[in-house]
Amino acid sequence: MTPQSNPQAGAAVKAADRAHVFHSWSAQELIDPLAVAGAEGSYFWDYDGKRYLDLTSGLVYANIGYQHPKVVAAIQEQAAHLTTFAPAFAVEARSEAARLIAERTPGDLDKIFFTNGGADAVEHAVRMARLHTGRAKVLSAYRSYHGGTQQAVNLTGDPRRWASDSATAGVVHFWAPYLYRSRFYAETEEQETARALEHLETTIAFEGPGTIAAIILETVPGTAGIMVPPPGYLAGVRQLCDQYGIVFVLDEVMAGFGRTGEWFAADLFGVTPDLMTFAKGVNSGYVPLGGVAISGGIAETFARRPYPGGLTYSGHPLACAAAVATINVMAEEGIVENAKNLGASVVEPGLRELAERHGCVGEVRGVGMFWALELVKNRETREPLVPYNAAGEANAAMAAFGAAAKKAGVWPFVNMNRTHFVPPLNVSESEIKEGLAALDTALSAADEYTD
Repeated sequence: MTPQSNPQAGAAVKAADRAHVFHSWSAQELIDPLAVAGAEGSYFWDYDGKRYLDLTSGLVYANIGYQHPKVVAAIQEQAAHLTTFAPAFAVEARSEAARLIAERTPGDLDKIFFTNGGADAVEHAVRMARLHTGRAKVLSAYRSYHGGTQQAVNLTGDPRRWASDSATAGVVHFWAPYLYRSRFYAETEEQETARALEHLETTIAFEGPGTIAAIILETVPGTAGIMVPPPGYLAGVRQLCDQYGIVFVLDEVMAGFGRTGEWFAADLFGVTPDLMTFAKGVNSGYVPLGGVAISGGIAETFARRPYPGGLTYSGHPLACAAAVATINVMAEEGIVENAKNLGASVVEPGLRELAERHGCVGEVRGVGMFWALELVKNRETREPLVPYNAAGEANAAMAAFGAAAKKAGVWPFVNMNRTHFVPPLNVSESEIKEGLAALDTALSAADEYTD
């Protein structure tokens, strides 16, 4: 598709949006959403015909890019055959989607409970863990995001939780490893792993092991900063969960389905959780879908005991048909391998080269097609380029970076003092280099705010 200029149509779309759409996570009168005319592959464009390379993959979900013809065709075919059907029935698209997902999940995570997205997948994983153990508390990490519904947002470890947190959700937060800003005064990955595990075990001991149903972690935290856990950490959490009879839940909503260069990020660490949540990349976000992959032990709990939970649109045929097509496309086109190979050979060296040229880059970290640049005012002190949870004038440096990136033709992922490099997994080498060149320009704008 070729971008066409039609400002009048764009103005009408924008006017209707501003009159009637209530946007998430926003002060409604302070936002100015871009009117999008179309998208294809790794790009989208506005009604003025300006095209942007999408370095965000939407909200890190368009893993196979926009408008992949095979997935579009699968949705159309499913709509013509069976548009919708209640979840209590066996439906071909639902059964096949569950089979393909179970083939790729680690260990014995062979039962799939479908949800409409990632937040409700987390809600149901926590419910399963509490019913399975008969315990109430759930431990989750600071610097995490698990969704916007009531339980999921209380599990979240960033400021989006604050407005909804009345300290009554049965959630206890702890510090996970993050060597660049270590809470444990660690100097090496080995120290960070050992001290983070000691901190977690101490938290378990003081909260009471017999009161804790689950520990939930993003396998690789996403929005919070793409902090790849150091060697041995997730295996250590698995051991603690086994020792104390706690359900281990991995949230793979963002990291799953190829984002890290493996089908699931758990595969990077050789760890199998008891429950694993997914969404986003399962069908590239073409139709809302999420789910919980369930181990044999927890599935057995509900073999003769009804599971008290469900959703009207669980395993919706259109969403599941999109998942089947997406997974098959990813396998046929080597998309997971592309993320792994280009992430290592093009993205990582390109980002590290940018870090050498720009004083505002404090750290480069990531894996696969899942990377973050942490921006700082001063490399020596590691002071963030903007304060934690900055807004308004306090966020001027990141606003300048974002504006420069868009002017250069890329749409950046910006959160607090970071920008993430998370394009679609089937991005080409030339598109990556285009994105790196635009970031080079944008980082020059951020450099103006360094000491």
